[in-house]
Amino acid sequence: MTRRCKKRNHSMPSFHWSADLDPLSWHGDVLVVCVAEEGDLEPHAQALDGALGGVIGRVRESGDFTGKSGEVLMLCAVRGIGADRVALLGRGKPGQGSAQEIADAFGDLARALVKQSCGRVAIVADPLPVGGLAAAVEGLLLGSYRFDHYRTVAKDLPKHSLDRIEFVVDIEHRDDWRGQIAAGEQIAAGVMLARDLINHPGNTVTPTRLAEEAGQIAEAYGLELTVLGREEMQAEGMGALLAVARGSEEEPKLIVLKYQGRDGGKPLVAVGKGLTFDAGGISLKPALDMHQMKYDMSGGAAVLGLMRVVGALKPGRSVIGIIPSSENLPDGKANKPGDILRSAAGLTIEVQNTDAEGRLILADALHYAKRFEPEAVVDLATLTGACVLALGSHYAAVLGTDQPLIDELRALGEEIGEPLWQLPFHEAYAEQLKSDVADLRNIGGREAGTITAALFLARFTEGMRWAHLDIAGTAWSNQDKGIKTKGGRGYGVRLLWRWVSEQG
Repeated sequence: MTRRCKKRNHSMPSFHWSADLDPLSWHGDVLVVCVAEEGDLEPHAQALDGALGGVIGRVRESGDFTGKSGEVLMLCAVRGIGADRVALLGRGKPGQGSAQEIADAFGDLARALVKQSCGRVAIVADPLPVGGLAAAVEGLLLGSYRFDHYRTVAKDLPKHSLDRIEFVVDIEHRDDWRGQIAAGEQIAAGVMLARDLINHPGNTVTPTRLAEEAGQIAEAYGLELTVLGREEMQAEGMGALLAVARGSEEEPKLIVLKYQGRDGGKPLVAVGKGLTFDAGGISLKPALDMHQMKYDMSGGAAVLGLMRVVGALKPGRSVIGIIPSSENLPDGKANKPGDILRSAAGLTIEVQNTDAEGRLILADALHYAKRFEPEAVVDLATLTGACVLALGSHYAAVLGTDQPLIDELRALGEEIGEPLWQLPFHEAYAEQLKSDVADLRNIGGREAGTITAALFLARFTEGMRWAHLDIAGTAWSNQDKGIKTKGGRGYGVRLLWRWVSEQG
C-alpha cells in the first residue's frame, strides 16, 4: 500500500512512501537509485543493474559515474523496467555522509530532475542512514526552489516542476519514515518562506508586510502575536528603533510571535533584524549594489521561517520570535550623524554613522526580550560588512556572553551546514565605542567592526544568556549548489530549529 504524507503547500510536490513498491515495475518519469563511491551495489541497485543488462556496473568501471556525493547520471531510454529513465545518485563512501551532505546531494538531484522535466519520481531510499530521509526531503525541496514571482514572459518561466515523489522504504521503519518526511517538508517550508521574503523587493516587503506574514503564521498555527507600532514604541521608550525609521514613510513594527511549549519552562528567544530596505540613511550607501539591500531583513525572515516550523512541528520548549522592522532612508526628518538617542534600556547613544542602524533597532528589541525572562537569546543580523571581509560567504560569525550556548550553536551549525566561526569578544575592543557626549556611540571605527558591533549589542543583554550571529556573508547565495539557490538563502532557519528541537 502507498501512503501519502499531507501536502502543505500548493507549490511543493506531494511526497509518498511505500514499503512494498517494486522499483522495477514502477511506472513514471524517473527511478532514482543511490550508489556509493565504492563497494558492492545495494540489493535494489543490484536488481536494477541486472534488469538493465549491467549498465550500472559498466559506468562505474569506466569512470563515467564515480558515486561521489551529489553526482547525478541520467540514463535515458532504458528498457526492461517500467520507468522511462533511471537516475544514479552518488552517495559518497559507504556508511558515511552527514545529514547536510545528504541534503546537498538531493538538492543537486532535484535540479537535474527539473532540468530533465521529471515530474513523477520514485526514489529507492534504503541506503539512507537513520534521519537521512528528512534531509533528503529538505534537499529535494530546497534544491528545486525558484523565485519566479515577477516573471511574466513564458519562455523565462519553468516549464516543469517536481509533482509526485515516492520513496521506497524499509517496512520495519515505516513510522519513522512518515515522521521524517513530514519534518523535512516543514523545515524546508520555513526556509522557503524566509527565501521568498528576502527575494521580494523593498516595495513589496515592508515592515507592515512582515507583520502581516507573522499574522498568517499565528493564525495558521495558533501562535500569539503582538505587533508594536510607532505609538506603542514611544510608550516603551524605543528611541533607537524609532530614530532609524524617521526617514521613511513606512511605519516601523516590532513583531513578537509566541509559541507556548508543553514543558512550561523558560522560553527560548530568537531576535532577527528586519531592515526591509537599507539605503544607509543620511550616511548614504554607494549606489552600486544598493539594490541588494532588500536582503537586510534576512535575520527577521529567518525568525519568521523558524516560527513557522515551530508552529507546525510543536517542540516541547516555548519559543518567542522578535523582529524589529523598519526602513533606513535619507529624508529631511531622518536620523543624522551627531544625533544622540535614548534607547529603551535608558542608555544614550551618539550616532556617528546612520548606516550602523541594525544595532540600533536590535538594541531596543534585545532589551524588550528581557521581559520574557528567557532561558537563552540568539539574535541574527546582516550586521556588518566587516564580517563579509573576514569570513566571506561560508561561515557566519558568532559572538556572545555565554560560551556553552556558543559551543552548542557551533556544533549544530557544523552538522547541518550552517557553520559559525567564533570571533574574539574582549572588553578591550569596547574602548572603540566610548563617546565624549553619550553613554556609547554606534560605531567603533574601521578596525574589528564585527566585534565592536557585537559589543555594542552586549550592552543591552545584561542578565541574559546571549549569542549574536552576524550573517552578512551567509544570507545570500550567488550560486545554485546543493540546497543553495541564487538569492536569499534562508540561512539560520535550519540552525535555529535544530537548536530549539535539541532543547526538548
